[in-house]
Amino acid sequence: MNFTRWSARLPGTQRRAAARADRTSATSSQVPATTGAQGTGSVPAARAESAPAAGPDADPVPSLDALSVHAILGQVPALVAVLYGPDHRVAYVNDAYAALFGPRTPGIPARTALPELDELGLLPLMDQVLRSGRPRTVKSRRVPLPTPAGAPAQARTDPDARPRHGYYTFTCSPLEVGGSTAAQRGVLVFAADVTDQVEAAERLRASERRQREAAVTLQRSLLPQELEQPDDLRVAATYQPGGKDTAVGGDWYDVITLGAGRTALVIGDVMGRGVRAAAVMGQLRTAVRAYARLDLPPHEVLQLLDGLAAEIDATQIATCVYAIHDPNEGRLVYASAGHLPILVRDPDGTVRRAAEPTGPPLGTGGWLHTSGSMPFGPGASAVLYTDGLVERRDEDIDEGVAALERAFAGATGSPQVMCDRLIRALGVTQEHDDDVAVLVLQHPARTGHDAELFHNAALELLGGIEAAPRARAFASGVLASWRFPTDLRDLGVLAASELVANSLQHGTPPMRLRLRRTDRRLIIEVTDGDDHLPRRRRAEPADEAGRGISIIATIASSWGSRRTPGGGKAVWCEFALPAGHP
Repeated sequence: MNFTRWSARLPGTQRRAAARADRTSATSSQVPATTGAQGTGSVPAARAESAPAAGPDADPVPSLDALSVHAILGQVPALVAVLYGPDHRVAYVNDAYAALFGPRTPGIPARTALPELDELGLLPLMDQVLRSGRPRTVKSRRVPLPTPAGAPAQARTDPDARPRHGYYTFTCSPLEVGGSTAAQRGVLVFAADVTDQVEAAERLRASERRQREAAVTLQRSLLPQELEQPDDLRVAATYQPGGKDTAVGGDWYDVITLGAGRTALVIGDVMGRGVRAAAVMGQLRTAVRAYARLDLPPHEVLQLLDGLAAEIDATQIATCVYAIHDPNEGRLVYASAGHLPILVRDPDGTVRRAAEPTGPPLGTGGWLHTSGSMPFGPGASAVLYTDGLVERRDEDIDEGVAALERAFAGATGSPQVMCDRLIRALGVTQEHDDDVAVLVLQHPARTGHDAELFHNAALELLGGIEAAPRARAFASGVLASWRFPTDLRDLGVLAASELVANSLQHGTPPMRLRLRRTDRRLIIEVTDGDDHLPRRRRAEPADEAGRGISIIATIASSWGSRRTPGGGKAVWCEFALPAGHP
């Protein structure tokens, strides 16, 4: 390696040499160096440059010719090795290299003399450098570090002691080794210590993993820990966070039993990511459950949510679908605030999308939401989902919904199995970049013994003094045919009598008494044409009325009331069936 040849090519070397020659000539001949004479040491006029004037006390300019390449590379803190020839024989290793791997004997091939380079996979890389004449770099290679000399003897000899490692980035550059007449092609191996950077990056990744785990835990804690299981429906849901960063999304779902066999199903998505989106989601989900207890129609629930979303955070946009299933009606009544349509699969396998109405997202204000409905009888299934399931950057979202329709048409099994199959069919993996929430519900078609556990009976009440006796006789006969025990039958007859009496006194025709049993409860419901909802109050001893609802609340497991779409109301109560009752 001839450092003199390298120094002659360094920028400014020729100019400094010429300046020194000019100053020497000017001193001997008393002629200024700026006369422009074309002497041997003059600077060419074409460069339009002049050497700075040197005072008598100026420091002499050091000459690179006097510096040794060994002296320079030996002081470099990075690892340096010079190899030559096709088998990469050792020409030189600096002090840093020898301190890490030990001294090396020149002239020996690298495969024998530098086994560490072979273990790091650098020998093929150096072959490429020799062939192509272009440098190559490999980043952050793990290198075993020797035990420090000052470490305890046990640490140096203990085979179970944890080994120390460092990380180095290796750059292999082509060069010529030797003089100009006997030059050989070689490779300069330069390794920079990047241990601090790698360890810092690993600490950052570990911190991000912990933050993501905490964020996902927060997100999951805001979702239902266990879905309510209605009597008439089978439901299951799946949530999968998107991407690998710490920012969770705002997808949520819920199943809410409303009483009288009715069930509310909700799914929503707060746009954006991060803890803020998850917090807004948690507030909206809590509000939905509170509004659901009022047993309002779906569009009224969304109307309340719309105003609340604007108060929580006007900058957050959220979409939502709220649906109610009534087994007596065999329909899904729903309202949508900018959300994707519900898909319903009929028993024959036909998949239908929920049609309009669809209003704008929550928080926009100034919009009156409306409800729609679609058939959902025994044997039907439905899926509610967020956009992460069907939206892709390279295709229209309608194509994703169409793909979901095809997958849903062929999906079979339990609701949980269907959730998993739909996610797989739509290509959602752990690396998916958006959160996904899926809610599947089935209305099973029951046969045999299972069908014997579900019955309905209804009686139209025309009013008059004979309505109450007819209602008691009807309830007694129906409950007896359903083989209820005597005490439960008597409570059911009493509840039916009180509900009918309340409707006769405060309601208007048409009136209807409906009894329904499931495998877990007895439901008694009376509807009439008046929309004033009853409320429980304390009756004074002298009052002749006002005790009916208090009696119902005392003997029944639960009770409630709601307005019906036709402008009337329904008042209901439930009795839990004893365990083991057929």
